[in-house]
Amino acid sequence: MKKFATLALFALLACAPARTGAAEPFFFIQLSDPQLGMFTDNKDFVQDAANFEFAVTAVNRLRPAFVVITGDLVHKPGDAAQIAEYRRVAGKIDAAIPVYHIAGNHDVKNEPTPESLADYIKIFGPDRYTFSYRSVTGIVLNSSVIHSPQAAPQQLAEQERWLRTELMQAKAAGTPHIVVFQHHPWFIATAAEPDQYFNIPLARRAAYLALFREFGVKYLFCGHYHRNAEGRDGDIQNITSGPVGKPLGGAKSGLRVAIVRDAVIEHRYYELGELPVNVELTPPAPTKK
Repeated sequence: MKKFATLALFALLACAPARTGAAEPFFFIQLSDPQLGMFTDNKDFVQDAANFEFAVTAVNRLRPAFVVITGDLVHKPGDAAQIAEYRRVAGKIDAAIPVYHIAGNHDVKNEPTPESLADYIKIFGPDRYTFSYRSVTGIVLNSSVIHSPQAAPQQLAEQERWLRTELMQAKAAGTPHIVVFQHHPWFIATAAEPDQYFNIPLARRAAYLALFREFGVKYLFCGHYHRNAEGRDGDIQNITSGPVGKPLGGAKSGLRVAIVRDAVIEHRYYELGELPVNVELTPPAPTKK
């Protein structure tokens, strides 16, 4: 499919150095966990696909600068029918809008192996990469090898070395916003919270957060939790988006809109039933008192 074959090309074409000086704001959209097959535990993917198509229609109407899909593209790793349906629906996103696909644990298995990673890469392309758009350098990580590296220690080590190099290059280029995108949240609420299924283990979490702080990373966009959540560690925001697909814990399916300004990235999670007609980039005038 053209959309997937041109992913690397989008990243290469966009990797020009960030421009200096004030710039017009723009926005991107984060979709997470379409996870085709989850609603019925792999019996079918009718509702999952309907939600995903609804979100894709919104993307085409809103016209973001780019879209990131932060993992769990399907529910059953390697399922040919689920993958084909994901590609069919994702392929409806206008070809003028770059789409960045990210591996989740349901795409590469809870404990990824060299074989499961190779299978993912063969279908979707690299599981770690960098892209740039104006004032943003996006660093995409495979969080599954960070969360559960037991069967893929070499891939974990390679990604760690690669990440430091990418951070150094982005900082040297003077990129205003170095943003990390991945599937697993580093933490849900606080950086010191105990280990659980939905966060990165503390032993590795602390080291990565220190690395991000060293290079001025302030925004971490994640999924996996199937609920919307936000946590902070000093200047670092861990932004966990709820799912396009099946939500958990009484949450609602939705997507996130992020507006990139010179100094900050503003973001809001919208339930699918409350999506905006358009995205207003100009802040409202201050209310007179």
